[in-house]
Formats: sequence, C-alpha cells, structure tokens
Amino acid sequence: MGFIRGFGELGRGDVDVAGGKGANLGELTRAGFPVPPGFVLTTDAYREFVTVNEIPENARDRFAGAAIPAAMEAELLAAHAALGADAVAVRSSATAEDLADASSAGQQDTFLHVVGADAVLVAVRDCWASLWTDRAVAYRARQGIDPASVALAVVVQRMVDADSAGVLFTANPTNGRRDESVVSAAWGLGESVVSGSVTTDDVVVDRAGNVRSRATADKAVMTVTLAAGTEERPVPASRRTAAVLDDAAAVELAALGARIEAHFGAPQDIEWARADGTFWIVQSRPVTALPEPEAEPPTDWTVADPTAMYVRASIVEQLPDPLTPLFADLIDGAVSRSLQKLMSEFISEGAVRPGDVGLPTVNGYAYYRYTRAGLIRISLRSPAALKVLTTSGEHSGLLRWRDRAHPHYAGIVEGWKDRPLDALSDEDLLAGVVDLLDAGAEYYTAVQAIIPLAASSEVAFTQFYERLVRRDGDPPAATFLLGFDSMPILAEKSLYDLATWVRDRPGFDGTIPVGDPEWEQRFRAHLDRFGHTIYNLDFANAVPADDPAPVLDTLRFYLGGGGADPYERQRRSAQRREEETAAVLARLDPLRRNLFNRLLRWAQGVAPVREDALGDIGLAWPQLRRMLRELGSRLVAAGVIEQPDDVFWLRREEILAGKAGDVGQRRMVWRGQRRVTPPQILPDRAAWRLMESFLPATLQDQTGSVLTGTGASAGQVTATARVLTGPEDFGRMQPGDVLVASITTPAWTTLFAMASAVVTDIGGPLSHSSIVAREYGIPAVLGTAVATRRIADGERIHVDGDAGTVTLPESEAVEAEPVAPSQRGRWVAAAAAGLGVAWWVRRRRR
Repeated sequence: MGFIRGFGELGRGDVDVAGGKGANLGELTRAGFPVPPGFVLTTDAYREFVTVNEIPENARDRFAGAAIPAAMEAELLAAHAALGADAVAVRSSATAEDLADASSAGQQDTFLHVVGADAVLVAVRDCWASLWTDRAVAYRARQGIDPASVALAVVVQRMVDADSAGVLFTANPTNGRRDESVVSAAWGLGESVVSGSVTTDDVVVDRAGNVRSRATADKAVMTVTLAAGTEERPVPASRRTAAVLDDAAAVELAALGARIEAHFGAPQDIEWARADGTFWIVQSRPVTALPEPEAEPPTDWTVADPTAMYVRASIVEQLPDPLTPLFADLIDGAVSRSLQKLMSEFISEGAVRPGDVGLPTVNGYAYYRYTRAGLIRISLRSPAALKVLTTSGEHSGLLRWRDRAHPHYAGIVEGWKDRPLDALSDEDLLAGVVDLLDAGAEYYTAVQAIIPLAASSEVAFTQFYERLVRRDGDPPAATFLLGFDSMPILAEKSLYDLATWVRDRPGFDGTIPVGDPEWEQRFRAHLDRFGHTIYNLDFANAVPADDPAPVLDTLRFYLGGGGADPYERQRRSAQRREEETAAVLARLDPLRRNLFNRLLRWAQGVAPVREDALGDIGLAWPQLRRMLRELGSRLVAAGVIEQPDDVFWLRREEILAGKAGDVGQRRMVWRGQRRVTPPQILPDRAAWRLMESFLPATLQDQTGSVLTGTGASAGQVTATARVLTGPEDFGRMQPGDVLVASITTPAWTTLFAMASAVVTDIGGPLSHSSIVAREYGIPAVLGTAVATRRIADGERIHVDGDAGTVTLPESEAVEAEPVAPSQRGRWVAAAAAGLGVAWWVRRRRR
C-alpha cells in the first residue's frame, strides 16, 4: 500500500495512519457530512521521510533542505492533480491531536490557499517540521506525551474560498451547558479566528433552534486569499459591525453541529467555512476540558417574607456555597430547634417562638431568617442572655460547652456508630441522620456561646494594650496570644509526627508506605482523632475520615522537606511571648500591671478553647455521610439514582418514596448559583445597612483593582494566588502561594504550612483564618466578599495584612467604596471591648 489514503478510506479508528484530524475528516466524509474533498499523506510517509534523511528528533531546521523520496513525491503529486483544485489547504494531522483528552489545537501548522505542485511539496515539509516547534514540544511535555510516540500525517483538501468562517462548539464552553451551541463567526477565511487576531460575532443557539443570545463584534480585520497564499486586510467599514450570520444561518449551522455531535457521541469543536450560502466542515475534534454544565447565575434576590430580615452570619460562615437539596431540607429545622432550645435556656420560655427564626435558602444560599416580632423579642432580651453567658457560673458559655454540650454531642455520635447500617430501614437511617444533624446544630449553637467570651477577651486586651501600654517598638498585641496548642495546631503536629516517623524508617524512598501495617495503624489513629474536621458544613462535602487525599498531599509535602517544624515554630512564639510579657510587666505601674496581667490571662485562656470547640463541630459528619451513602447505595441498586453521592441532591421525601428528581438539573442550577456573591442582608433596606458593617464580609460591589477586607494578620506579601474551592483543589497548592478561599475551617490548616498569605471572602479578625495565620506569621486579609470571584488563579497579587487590602495585577473599573475596615474595626472593637471590660469588672466585684 502507498502513502496516500482518500478521505473515503478513513474512519475515526485510523488515528495511527491519518492523525486525529485526518481520521475525523474521513469519518465525516463517510457519514455524508459536507467536507471539502481531499486525501491524507499518512504517518508512514513522515516516518519514511525522517528515516531516509536521517533527521533526528527535534531537528526542525533539517526538514526544509531534505528531499522527499521520489516514489512518495510522485504519489503525492498524482493525488493532488486528481483533486482538480486550483488551490488547496494543507493541514498538519498529528497522532496526538484532536483526541478526547488532548486537542493539540494550534500546535502544528496549517497552510491555506496553496497553489501549484511545488508549493504543495513545500507546505508538506513545513507541516512535518511543525511537529517540532517549541510550542508543540512544550505542549506534549505538559500533556505527558512521549515524543518518540508521535508522528504526523498531512491533510490536503480542496480550498474553500470562504465568505465567512469560524468555530462552532456543540456545547457551551463557558457554562458547560450541553443543550446550547456557540457559534463564533468572522468575515473571510478562518485563519484570523483561529489565530485570535479578530474579535468574533458570538451566537448562542439552544437545541430547540432558538437564538438565546447574540454579541456582534466590531471586526477590524479579515483573512482573504491572494493569487497564492493569504493575507490579513481591514474589514470594509460597511461590514465591520454587521452580523456575519443571521439567526437562520446560525440555527442551520448549530443543527449541523448537533448531527455531528450525535455521530461522534460527544460534544465537538468544529471549524467551519461558508461560501455562496453553503456550510463546509473543515475540522472536527472532541471538546476538551468542558466544564460541568451550569444554569444562568441568579439575579433576583426576592425573599419569601419581605417583612423579615435575612442575614448571612454565624453558621452561614461555614456554608460559603449554595446548599445541596437534602442538606437544605434538613438543616433548616435543626437550626430552628437548636436556637429555640438555647434561647429558652438562657432567656426564658417563649423568647423564640416557632416560626421566629429559621435557616431557609435564597437562590440556594443559607440565610438566617428573623421575623420582625422575633427580632424585637431577641434584641430586648439579649442583654440578659449575655449576662448569663459571661458569668463564671454553671450556665456560662464556656462551662456549658465543656461540661454539657460537648459530652452530649459526643455521646449521641458514639451511640450511632455501634449500629449496623444494613440492619436499619430507610426510614430509620434517615431518622438517624436527622438525629445526628440536630445534635450537630445544637452543638454549634452552644459553640456560639463561647464566641462572646473569645471576642471580648481578645479585644479588651488588645484595646487596653494599644491605648495604655504599647510604646514605639513594642510588638503587636497578637504576639502575646501566640504559641498555645489548639485542635488545628495539634492536628498539624500529628501529621508532622507521621511524616517524621515515615522519613526515619529504614529504607525510606520518599514515598508513603501504603500497605505497611504499622503505617496504616498510625494513619488511622490520626484520622480517628482529627478526621471529622469539616471543610464545609454541608454534608455533601467529604471529610478527611472518608476522603484523606488532601491530608496525604500535605504529608507528601512534609516528606519532601517542605514546611517548618511546628514544634520549633511554637517554641519560638512561646519564648517571644513570655519574654515580651516579662518586659512589659517589669516597666508597668502596679495598677496597669494588674490590669494587663488579668486581661492577658483571660484572653490566653479563652482563645484556644474557641478553636477546640469549632474543630469538633463535624464529630457527627463521618457517621452522617456513611448513613447517607448507605441510603444512596440502596437507591443505586433500585435504579433510582446513578451513584451513591447523588443522594445528596435528592429531597427528603424523594428518598422515602424511592423516587429521584432531576439530579443533573439540580447540579446545573447549583453551579450557576455558585457563580454569584450573595447579599449579606435581605431585603435591601436602609435601616439594616448599618448591620452589614458587623458581618464577616465587606460590601460586595468591589470592582476596582484594590479589594478591601479586614487586616487580620500583619505583614505584606506579593506572590501567586491559588484560588481553592475545596479539598478537591488542595493538590494544586504550591509552597509560597497565597491561599485564596471563601472560608477556611480547621480542616484547611494543613495548607497554612505552604501559604505565604491568606485571603478569604468571609471572615473577620477573630475567625479561624485570622488566628491560625497569626500562629504561622503570615499576612491575612479576610472578609473581602469577592476574592474568589475577582482573583484569577495563578496571577500575582499583593496582600497587605496591615492595611487590609489585596491589590490585583491590573487596574479595572471604578473603585467601589466599601466601609473602611478601620472604621468597621472601631465599631466592633468598641462593642467587644465594652462587653469585655464589663465582664472583668463583674468578676473583680465578686
């Protein structure tokens, strides 16, 4: 067999012979799609050429002067003559391109309007040589493709002298919607579209044949044919802003693309040309890296009860994303019951009545909802509750958590661990989930009783120190609160100890000894103690106990020599703390020394407890997830859902009825909702806007190049931003990156060892992110509201933890005017300091 294969002789399985492009064009031709006629000079021709001419790998400069073997040249020119075309397109077709997992788009060369036999021979050699351009070599290296495994075929086909051309995606590459096609169109040949030198018209067409949207560009240039070759020319003024394709033509092309997609069985990236009203397909490849489909982001934030206040605070800080349907169904009642119970205990029966408070969703996002009457009753009785919480008696928030809430929660979790899941009915499993979630919500509510103590103690000490003690050259107040153990720090130490044990083993080869019994026992002990820490309170998100991959990534980081010794870091912090404390006490007068010492010991005693309490919020979550996945497995066996994790996307009544809603549609809506920044308070009323200054994020309309938040840990860093949405992204974190996230919970602490700074959407000076960042000595800017949406992954940003700002690489739109963090800080500080000093005075009088 020779070196030439006609399109009609090829199919999608002939990649090794014709390369990805040639194989797909052959498949389209045989299926009857409008493909300009042509042939392929096979990969055997390339191999023969480089062998005969003794061209080594990557020697691109050797191709131009090498001779095509005589028999091969004769066969090529005969096939070219048989086409009967005045001009042809000569396209590279590598064996590693136009594949489902690597498109290699634009990595090799294409030559349009090639005229004459001699020009065809030159174009063929140039195509072969383009297999070894710097960009092609680099691309294959990134994709992990062995250079020795690639070869290049050449496609020669009749040239379409196009009036217009462009690209058609049979699925929307922006939002992943499989029911939408996107047509990009420009005047002239498609070269200007592929090269990116022209802004295209873009038309979105749905599967029903409706034009959903249209953007008509000002098209400055177009590619046109010459006697031989092509050139770029200005578009005539009359056509620059004219639509390249009208609605009917766009719908016709989208329908053609839908047929091609159906033939290949996957969304396609199609290059097309149009001449004299006829569409031609010149290339089709699978769409790679297509995002999961998402609905349009919501814009209407109307609430069910416009007289009530909806606010994102407290527990909502642990729920940065829209809620999954099952969690939304169950958490509302759990939170309502826990708040009613707490208020009844600390204030009086009836302080919170049924319906006064809840945790509904608006566009999927959780909001505390307070009725007007309930808000008034709570506000009037809050001072009484605060007095009880801040006493040292048996009802104090600290003692209530330690002696009652935590043991009660742990006992309920232990009770469910002993029950065999396969012996429980669906109703019993779901009842158990509700029982555990209620216990978790009640525990979380109890933890909130510690926060006034933590906040007031730290702020009272800080204000006293800054105003009445600190001199020029003295350290910041946070220095006196560092170097103590808390659950996140203990988890870090445990992981570091594991890494040390692995590294010190005889025969250590740099890897984790998976399968070793002693290793398995030690790692299981770590997960038993710390594996319940949550990344996100929504139980659809895995915890380390059932998905330890992020923990193992951090362990590998330590094994590779990364990260500082947490024991040594803590020792240095504690030593400096004690030295600075002694220096301050030595120079203060007796009154200030007494106040300083008492306020300091109070703050040092309470702050770590807050982190310990928060770290155990997820105690029930491993068991909750096991029970829900058991339900999911049963529904899979019954043919109701496709995979166990789909259970999280069902409603409660659907699980009990054994009937599923449209899980795919719900996931799509959730992804669209996730793209927005939810308002912190709804509805938008002037009377409630002052409250926004106290919430754990700044105002949302930050559109300039400087994002403003709360400076929660001092210092300045310029480094690469790593925007992480959850544990599935932890593996992308590199040493020295700025960690950018919606929130960080104790389960994120392992990343702080790699981070040079931390930036969040949600959080304040007393949040987990702030406390841990200070322990690690890295800057933190929290509560920006928009960091994860405004900061691009991989760009260099400047984080100023002193000023509470994040500077983006380029200036954008007009700077918004959020409430200044310094002003917001004064309001919060004044309130917390007042509470703290009052508490301390009461203790002094007893």
